[in-house]
Amino acid sequence: MRINNNDSGWIEMICGPMFSGKTEELIRRLKRALIANNSLKIFKPFIDDRYSETHIVSHNNNSIESELITNINDILVKSKKAEVIGIDEVQFFDNRIIKIANELADNGKRVIIAGLDKDYLAKPFGPVSSLLSHAEFITKLNAICVTCGDRAFFTKRISKENNQVIIGEKDKYQARCRNCFDKK
Repeated sequence: MRINNNDSGWIEMICGPMFSGKTEELIRRLKRALIANNSLKIFKPFIDDRYSETHIVSHNNNSIESELITNINDILVKSKKAEVIGIDEVQFFDNRIIKIANELADNGKRVIIAGLDKDYLAKPFGPVSSLLSHAEFITKLNAICVTCGDRAFFTKRISKENNQVIIGEKDKYQARCRNCFDKK
């Protein structure tokens, strides 16, 4: 998708709580780029192998081929020929992803990134808050609160683990509105 005729790239951020459709939206945009005959390269961190090692997969089982990344610098090397770069679960990467995303955009690439903006304690998660300040386009999604049915902007951990990063699904997390998130 080119808005103008120059070779300017940009960063698109898709963020929100778990179960808000971030990966679904990322996959939708990437499939539209394929329809437009753009060359793609799609990445996800090695820590996220919940559904597949070779695809990013939404909770609704939509998927698109991707590559697991163990070395974050591989994103630059493997994206040289791509016009559009997709990155899922960006909260699991370290702050080097900010420089990488900017370098890709500076090189005329469309960079579409999805990730949790807050962790289970409602604190900024990984590099996402910094990436938001670098992004030209931001989409903040919401989920449905499983307690009251209102719009949910928080991810509540319902398991007992205390580490910031615990990979899980509905067995460990729920989407909650502000009121239901704060209730003990």
